[in-house]
Amino acid sequence: MQTFHCRCGNTLFYENTHCLACQSEVGWCPACSNIVAIEPLDNGGYRCTHPGCDTALMKCHNYAVENVCNRLVVMEHGQADTLCDCCRYNEVIPDLNIAGHRERWAALEAAKRRLFHTLDLLKLPHGTKDDDIAVPLSFSFMADALPDQGLWRSTAKTEKVYTGHAAGHITINIKEADDVERERLRVDMNESHRTLIGHFRHEIGHYYWDVLVKDRDEENCRAVFGNHHRPTYAEALERYYQQGAPSDWPNRFISAYATMHPWEDFAETFAYYLDMVAVLNTALHMGITPVEYDGSLESMLIAFHQVGMAVNELNRDMGLLDLAPGVLAPAVREKLAYLHRTVQAASPLERGSPTG
Repeated sequence: MQTFHCRCGNTLFYENTHCLACQSEVGWCPACSNIVAIEPLDNGGYRCTHPGCDTALMKCHNYAVENVCNRLVVMEHGQADTLCDCCRYNEVIPDLNIAGHRERWAALEAAKRRLFHTLDLLKLPHGTKDDDIAVPLSFSFMADALPDQGLWRSTAKTEKVYTGHAAGHITINIKEADDVERERLRVDMNESHRTLIGHFRHEIGHYYWDVLVKDRDEENCRAVFGNHHRPTYAEALERYYQQGAPSDWPNRFISAYATMHPWEDFAETFAYYLDMVAVLNTALHMGITPVEYDGSLESMLIAFHQVGMAVNELNRDMGLLDLAPGVLAPAVREKLAYLHRTVQAASPLERGSPTG
């Protein structure tokens, strides 16, 4: 991720809605792909002030009304879509009558926008049910209806919400946007990293298995990740929560959870691949450390290792978790190589193609 500049020259960041220097409203302009200061138009809407753009814009409804977004929509002939290119993927949002839900929803949307930014960097196909795409993508952000002290409630009666993916639909329990609750779960489940953006990157990995592998490249995928038919997912899940991960998992997997089933191995490895792409993109724009790479996986791994070592030491100075592992096992590199080839092959595809 890069930084941007307001018309007053002040630095702007990807999540900003206001410039703290000149108090201008700002947002993401899809026409010039920048966080920009916006200027009201006489007949409604706004004008992008980025040099050379000047596009007429409207605020996304979730920016103008709900204050959980910062994206703008191109206006033509005085009309514009109600939702931006990120919010239009939402199928269910939290009950905003419950205290704290709006803040958690805002955190979820911020993470989702970063996810889409990385997917677009890779030119990976995605679309909603209104688009010409084989596997539509959608999101539900929901809360458990737990009776204990009324901490988590929803309109779902007694339903417990599980974060997961099914046929293009990603559900995330909004308690993952609560830092204290997420840290408790991280410790309880013995996960070295459990972050909000990490959930999005993991679940989108399941989505891209459906889009890019299912009925297309399953044989090659099985050769790398294992047979996803045996054991069944239900059997693998029960075994994992009874026995845990094998002690030698770092020799073959990117995480302990990746040992559960080949689908989870694929999703965990895909999430790590997106981690690399996002971190290297930011490091390149921010000039954190030399990260020149030629697009090959090997050069990406070398550059990510350079960035990781620097940031790991900074984090240790502050008592924080390491950004990246120091060493990747050969089996993990093989899995990343498969994903790299798959992503590169997918990027030129048109949304109306058989793969989506």
